[in-house]
Amino acid sequence: MSAAGRRAFILCYRRGSGSQSEHYVLLEVEGVRSREEASHLVGRKVVWVRPDGRSFVGRIVRAHGGRGRVIARFRRPLPGQALGTQAVVL
Repeated sequence: MSAAGRRAFILCYRRGSGSQSEHYVLLEVEGVRSREEASHLVGRKVVWVRPDGRSFVGRIVRAHGGRGRVIARFRRPLPGQALGTQAVVL
């Protein structure tokens, strides 16, 4: 991993059948392909920067599924424009 961090892609909000939580997002981290690799990222910070320069800081809380995806929690809920964009895992 480089000093700048790893790229991650924001896939979607955490959802239930009748609800969604904007504080939790599902991330796909570049180079992580298994649940074991994803579990090593738990506790790391995630930063997403808005186009106007404001940043949102979150933390990876758990692995999700068997393909290396993770769930991150943000203090301030992420706006919808964050979906499908890149974040950085520090």
